Amino acid sequence: MSRRLIYLIIALSIASLTFTVAVAAYAVLALYNGGRGPDGLAPTHGPTSSATFAAHQVLATTVDRVVDGDTLVADVGGRYQRIRLIGVDTPETVSPVKPVQCFGKQASDHLKALLPKGTAIRLVGDAESHDRYGRPLAYVYRQSDQLFVNLELARDGYASLLTFPPNVAHESQFARAVDTARQLRRGLWGTCGGPGVALGDQPTTTAREPGSGG
Repeated sequence: MSRRLIYLIIALSIASLTFTVAVAAYAVLALYNGGRGPDGLAPTHGPTSSATFAAHQVLATTVDRVVDGDTLVADVGGRYQRIRLIGVDTPETVSPVKPVQCFGKQASDHLKALLPKGTAIRLVGDAESHDRYGRPLAYVYRQSDQLFVNLELARDGYASLLTFPPNVAHESQFARAVDTARQLRRGLWGTCGGPGVALGDQPTTTAREPGSGG
């Protein structure tokens, strides 16, 4: 047997072993994540070609999980998708291109407290159905008490204003809520001095508790 053939057999054996190990590792990871893949999203259910969210659509669904302060995962048309809340922007905690920001964990924890797994919600679309990343855009209401979640985040200082026309149905409400939270130094406005501050770079200030009033 030639040396070249021996090298070829060895290379093929190593490739086969590597593939087997990779498949096994993925299976273990999926089992550990409760059936989710390495990106943390649950597998799709039913046909994905018809899974969509239309402009101005109203959809009743339930929360699968919270990703960060302004993004959650829910069943949309038989498929679990990341839902981006319209009109507000919370500090980053999971971005692959931005550092963790001041008050990001608090915003994420607050949304998790408002919308635990299994919470019934109503998604209401605006003029555009998806953002540039393909995520459905929605105003989120908690079904049990009709809490307007987007506005709650702005009112209590967990989010700044983020407007992308033509999605402006509640822009004035969000603007007033954010302005009030800033004036009262609630949440990120008192702790961080404003949005977009990297964790650890915030000024030394005394913040008011979110929702504490004047």
